[in-house]
Amino acid sequence: MLRAFAIAATIAALAWVAGGQALLGRVDPALAIPLLGPPMLFLARWQRGEPIALRWRIGLLTLALLAVMQGLLAIVLAGSAGWLSLLLTIVAGGVAAWLADLVIQWRGRSRILPWFAGSMLVIGWFGAGHALLAALYRPAPVSADAPAVTILTGLPLRWSASHDIAAMIAEGTNDDPALARLAAAGPVSLVDSLADHVPSSGGTLLIAHPRALAPQELVAIDAFVRGGGHAVVLADALSGWPVRHPLGDPRNPPVTSLLTPLLDHWGVTLAAAPAAEDKALPVDVDGARLRLFSAGRFDRLPPQCRAYARRRAAQCQIGQGDVWLIGDADLLFTPLWRPLVPGAHHLRQADTMEWLSARLWPHTGYGRLRPLWIRARTS
Repeated sequence: MLRAFAIAATIAALAWVAGGQALLGRVDPALAIPLLGPPMLFLARWQRGEPIALRWRIGLLTLALLAVMQGLLAIVLAGSAGWLSLLLTIVAGGVAAWLADLVIQWRGRSRILPWFAGSMLVIGWFGAGHALLAALYRPAPVSADAPAVTILTGLPLRWSASHDIAAMIAEGTNDDPALARLAAAGPVSLVDSLADHVPSSGGTLLIAHPRALAPQELVAIDAFVRGGGHAVVLADALSGWPVRHPLGDPRNPPVTSLLTPLLDHWGVTLAAAPAAEDKALPVDVDGARLRLFSAGRFDRLPPQCRAYARRRAAQCQIGQGDVWLIGDADLLFTPLWRPLVPGAHHLRQADTMEWLSARLWPHTGYGRLRPLWIRARTS
C-alpha cells in the first residue's frame, strides 16, 4: 500500500508541476501520460524480487490510487473528473507499468543494456506520450467544401512592419500567427471593405476591431446577419494591441471601437474596461477558456442575447442570424493564446483559436480531448 501510494502521489505531483497542470491552469489527467515512464520504472525496480502476482496487484493499486487523486483534483478545481482523459491515463499507466516491468526483469549478460533500455523507455515514452496528446487534442479538420470566412479588421494581421512598399512586396504577406492559424484551419478571405465582399449564404463574417466603416458597409453587415448569417464581432473599447507606427498614423489599429452605430442599431452598448484590469484575464465562454486583456463590458443587451464572463461576451439572435460579441480585440493577440512550447498546441494556455474556429466553421474547433480548465474567478 505504501509503495502504491508513493508512486501514485509522485505521478500526480509530476503532472501538476512538470506536466503543466499548474502552469497552464488545467487539470487534465492526460497531462500525466508523458511522465509515467520514470515512476513506473522506479516501482518496477522497487519490487524486482517480488512474485509476479504481487507486482501486478501493486501496479493495479497504484493506478487506482492515481485515478482517485487525479479525479478528486479535477472535480475540486474544475468541477468535472474528465472521465475520458482519466480513463486514457489509467490505460497508458498500465502499459507503462508492463513495459517497465519487462525492462527491470530483463536478465541480460551486460549490466549496461538494462540501463540503456530503461533510458530509451523514458525518452521514447515521453515523446510518444506528447505525440498521442497532440493527436487527441488536435481539432477536427474543416470540410473541403466549407465556405470561406470573410475577415474585416483594422488589426495588423497581414503585411510586414516595413515602411518601404518595395520591401513589403519583396517580403510577402508575413501573416500574424492568429491569421495563420485561422488560414490553416479553413479557407479565409481578408477584405478591406464589405461594400462588394459580403459573405455568401452559409458563410461567416469575422469583424475584428475594424477602422471606420461606410454607412453602406454597416447596412450590409446588418442585412447579412438578419438574413440568417453568422458573425463574430470583436469590439474593443480601449485596444491594447501594440502599435507599429507613430501615434496618429492611420496604419495603426483604432484605439477604440468604431462599431458604435452598428451596436446601437442592435440594442447593444459597450462600456470601457475597469481601470484596474492591467493583466491577462482568463474567462470561461460557452465551455471554452479565453484570455482577455482590458476587456470592455456590454452594459446594454437586448433580451435575445445571452451574456458570458460577466458581460464581457455575448451571443445574440439578430433577425434570423446570430452574432457573437466579444468586448476585446486583444483576444487575437498572440501572447494571450499561443502555447508555451512553440507548435505544441495541446499545451495551450487558452482555447481562443479553437473556440473561434468552432464559431467560424460549425462542427469544428475541438479534438477528441478538451482541456479541463481550473475554474476562472472573474470579477
